[in-house]
Amino acid sequence: MNTSSPEKGSRAGALANRGVQAALVSALLFGAGTPLAKILLGEVSPWMLAGLLYCGSGIGLGLIRLVRRSPRVRLSRAEWVPLSGAILFGGIFGPVLLMLGLSNIPASGASLLLNAEGVFTAVLAWFVFKENFDRRIALGMLAIVAGAVILSAPGGANFGIAWPSLAILGACLCWGLDNNLTRKIALTDATWLAAVKGSVAGPVNLSLAFLLGAHLPAAGNIAAALVVGFFAYGISLVLFIVAMRHVGTARAGAYFSIAPFFGAVLAIILGDAVTWPLVIAGLLMVVGIWLHLTERHEHEHTHEPITHDHWHTHDDHHQHDHAEPVPPGTWHKHEHTHEAITHSHEHYPDMHHRHEH
Repeated sequence: MNTSSPEKGSRAGALANRGVQAALVSALLFGAGTPLAKILLGEVSPWMLAGLLYCGSGIGLGLIRLVRRSPRVRLSRAEWVPLSGAILFGGIFGPVLLMLGLSNIPASGASLLLNAEGVFTAVLAWFVFKENFDRRIALGMLAIVAGAVILSAPGGANFGIAWPSLAILGACLCWGLDNNLTRKIALTDATWLAAVKGSVAGPVNLSLAFLLGAHLPAAGNIAAALVVGFFAYGISLVLFIVAMRHVGTARAGAYFSIAPFFGAVLAIILGDAVTWPLVIAGLLMVVGIWLHLTERHEHEHTHEPITHDHWHTHDDHHQHDHAEPVPPGTWHKHEHTHEAITHSHEHYPDMHHRHEH
């Protein structure tokens, strides 16, 4: 574990980071999608709902790529391994385990257990994939998750028998693995990655729903659910992948864990009452976010030479020549080479700072 230097940064500086912005908007879209989906679909099985939402993500992002004539994505053989693992764990194993658990556990217990995804994401990032963290980040993560737990079970939780709870925890572990594996290929076109995931998870969840005897809702509700899925699952996932590029998996997951708060706020706007659990959860999440925003991590580190292709501007890590002049601050994409460099500056565990501590 690494201990960062004394706090010197500002919240304004952290909020200007593209990864922080992307993570917060991702959480906002996903959190808002939950109350909207409930209004649109009413009493529909969770798998039918999940299948329609994921299909909305896959279809919507696929159409955007067609309209924009996005270039074909070519992955190396090594990159197909984490992508296949992410799809397998996040799009297939996760939904199946969730199905097994939800069919035999009360809703209060299930809602509480689903917060384990953020915990598993962070723990795997820190201890398995060696992403750096310090006490400040760990405490911030705990505060955010504690707020989510309070929101999930305001009246207490009923877990029923043990094995359904273990199945839901298994689903959360699968999604934690999905997040960490996706981070390994996060420089790949985010719209393509999210479209592929939606195209797999959508049919898988619909198949599970039909196997359980579910029926499609009315055509208007299906269309509305696809739209909600496009924003809450598609655009949200694109932004989450962008967040992982810039701030790392655990920090992106921590910001994303505030999604239930955004959902609760929207529910209040739509008519729900303000409750003490919401107020307490909001305060805990504010503390957690403040701890993350005021993090300062700086030390001398070495970048090994690497050649890759991703969107970038000409900053301290991207100093290379072009056939045609590129105005300063312009985002552009092409294959480029990073020369070896050793320097010291404040940084996150982003795609260019995966060094050991």
